Amino acid sequence: MNHPESTPTMRAAVWHGKNDIRVSDVPLPLPPGPGHVQIRVEWCGICGSDLHEYLAGPIFIPVDTPHPLTGHKGQCILGHEFCGEITELGSGVSGFRTGQRVAADACQHCGQCHYCQHGQYNLCESLAFTGLMTNGAFAQYVNVPANLLYPLPEHFPPEAGALIEPLAVGVHAVKQAGSLVGKTVVVIGAGTIGLCTIMAARAAGASKIITLEMADARKRKALEVGATQVLDTSQCDAVAVIKEMTDGYGADISFECIGHKTTGPLAVEVIRKGGKAILVGIFEEPGAFNFFDLVATEKQVIGSLAYAGEFAHVIDLISDGRFDVTPLITGRIHLEEIVEKGFKELVANKDRNVKIIVSPQPK
Repeated sequence: MNHPESTPTMRAAVWHGKNDIRVSDVPLPLPPGPGHVQIRVEWCGICGSDLHEYLAGPIFIPVDTPHPLTGHKGQCILGHEFCGEITELGSGVSGFRTGQRVAADACQHCGQCHYCQHGQYNLCESLAFTGLMTNGAFAQYVNVPANLLYPLPEHFPPEAGALIEPLAVGVHAVKQAGSLVGKTVVVIGAGTIGLCTIMAARAAGASKIITLEMADARKRKALEVGATQVLDTSQCDAVAVIKEMTDGYGADISFECIGHKTTGPLAVEVIRKGGKAILVGIFEEPGAFNFFDLVATEKQVIGSLAYAGEFAHVIDLISDGRFDVTPLITGRIHLEEIVEKGFKELVANKDRNVKIIVSPQPK
């Protein structure tokens, strides 16, 4: 990312490789192209995918060939959980204005394939996540497609804008399950996505939300955001306890929010016959599973990836007070601190942190 001395610059957190994120001067984004806008970033959250790229990347970042949708390859400004103020409109953009505060969906998509045409743009054949397959929002300014934008109400709390994206993941997962009204739900894992799923399940009318978690700080957070009970799988037989709590049947619905080869099958074990297991976690390695367990019980396993339009619902839920994002924010830092107080802090104290949000603007 070398640039002539005369090129206007901004500060940004740039991924160069495994364990190599540098806060440096980079060129300001060019004026936004057709259908795009430029946003002055207010807050951006550190996501698990950002942490994965830091610890083991490249995982999603294209380094050998340019991404088919964005053309991006190699060094990348991370960050996709963000909100900010529109500073410039590209040609053809309507319905937005400069100075307007917005949040941006991270799923950049082609708009042409079968999935985009049927409202499943999160499954786009050329899907590109902002901050992974194109430069993102750990920077003072970022350009994104205008079709990803959602206006924020006038008095919407700025910090909450960085939580819309992970909450949309939880809301989308809950939608995959169908009606939760009066249902007993199990959420496996109380990290960021697990906590967001707990909040979404509570808002959707679940009567019992049992969370499986081993870290003490996360157990407390789970109860704070709406879990009715937390079970420590290192201290009990969770399947047996859940069956005992449900007259021997098991939960109606489970949400796997960890992505581990042992917790995937567990999501199926804790539900009753005919129940649903929603897999939300990102699995890094395959695991063994006997599919006859599904045949014999008519249990359903459903995948859930990101979101497909849930930002608007989440903004409403935050605006009317049904979602309180305060318990999810465990750190507020400046961009210059992102490596030491962001990524390294999350590695060293993962169990006590939920969401660290980053301000990229000058102090």
